[in-house]
Amino acid sequence: MRRATLTLALSITSSLVLTSCLKGPNYSRPKVDVPTDYHGPSSTVNADEAQSLGHAKWWSIFKDDALQKLIRTAIGQNYDLRIAASRVLEAHEAVTIARSDQVPTVSGGATLSGTRYRYFPDRSQTKNNIVELGLSFGWDVDFWGKYRRLTEAARADLMATEWARRGVVNGLVSSVAAAYFELRTLDLELEISRRTLASRQDSLDLTRALVNGGAAPLTDQRQAEQLVEAAALSIPNLERQVQQLENAINILLGRNPGAPIERGLVLAEQLAPEVPPPGIPSTLLDRRPDIAQAEQDLVAANARIGVARAAFFPDITLTGLGGVASSALGNLFRSNPKSWDYNASVMEPIFTRGRLKANLRQIEAQREQALLAYQQTIQQAFRDVSDGLIAYQKFRESRVHQERLLAAAKDAADLARTRYQGGATSYLEVLTNETNSFSAEIGLATALLNERLAVVQLYGALGGGWEQ
Repeated sequence: MRRATLTLALSITSSLVLTSCLKGPNYSRPKVDVPTDYHGPSSTVNADEAQSLGHAKWWSIFKDDALQKLIRTAIGQNYDLRIAASRVLEAHEAVTIARSDQVPTVSGGATLSGTRYRYFPDRSQTKNNIVELGLSFGWDVDFWGKYRRLTEAARADLMATEWARRGVVNGLVSSVAAAYFELRTLDLELEISRRTLASRQDSLDLTRALVNGGAAPLTDQRQAEQLVEAAALSIPNLERQVQQLENAINILLGRNPGAPIERGLVLAEQLAPEVPPPGIPSTLLDRRPDIAQAEQDLVAANARIGVARAAFFPDITLTGLGGVASSALGNLFRSNPKSWDYNASVMEPIFTRGRLKANLRQIEAQREQALLAYQQTIQQAFRDVSDGLIAYQKFRESRVHQERLLAAAKDAADLARTRYQGGATSYLEVLTNETNSFSAEIGLATALLNERLAVVQLYGALGGGWEQ
């Protein structure tokens, strides 16, 4: 009879839970002001999203085999990415824990107890041994949806950590590519400096010969020495930057500093192709990891409002206990006493001195903060894309002008040397034009770097790189 009563109570309670309503608002994506086009040059919308830059695989953007190998190593070994993956596993288990509160808990136990009595004066004894086995049952009935909202929040937290992991991949691909391009630029600048030093040393030797032969003043030799030292001065600084940048790349790869960094194409061969259209702006909401992460934070904050509102309503708890007992272990499952006990309780908060209302207002304020953070992240994302488009276009234009500047500077330097050798001008003109030519060549290396970094910036701003 008791078992039938308990079964009936559980059936009724389960039906009530299934038909109960969730407290708190259901999530719906808030409306945001999404532009129809990105602001900036070359921002033509491409209707085929599959061909947009953000959807391109990173190995189709960065085609240097050495760079691709570095990126793959970083994805497999980088510590930040491994930490982010571990956080995803942690959040996954948090969902399991939150979901477990929705179902009853059952515990089992065994007890062995004994007593001995000794009587005087005849010293007679009496022994009592009891063996008990029992199961206990407990269920905090989720009538108001508190635990379902907690599970909803936990799932959103899980998705937020997964998007955070993808954001780490996005940033890691960009960081490795940018560092690699900077390394190849330093290699180029070092090559330019060493080549220039050798050329200027030959020029200094010739000038010394002219001075010793009385065909040129000593000032020409001193000016030639300035050119040599200016070129030599840049070499130790560039070597320092190369070694330090190699250390930084090794850290990105999850390796100790000092390991050699494999090089591939020289900077001039690192082509910066025409960038595909950036795609439809609205797709950025679903593609960029930081936006998706911010939205999942908003989902979790929204679900916790339901938890706070459910706290105003009664807690319904069911408990039960059943078991068997015997004085002998062998008779435990034969004729022995059986016991059943069950209880249903309802607890309604009456006086909390405003704690429940304050908690609800606090959670609502947190949701408002999450909403504002989501909207702010979207605005920043559109700015990042716009800045990337502008940077790519303008750095391309700057590189073209820098190439023309270098060509003019080299011609001027060649002409100055010819005029000096013909006695038509002083060595000061050679000094000035050699300095300008060296600066223009270094400037072109920087322009090439900026153009390639702009591609990296735009690709990352569009959320590219996290899809493997």
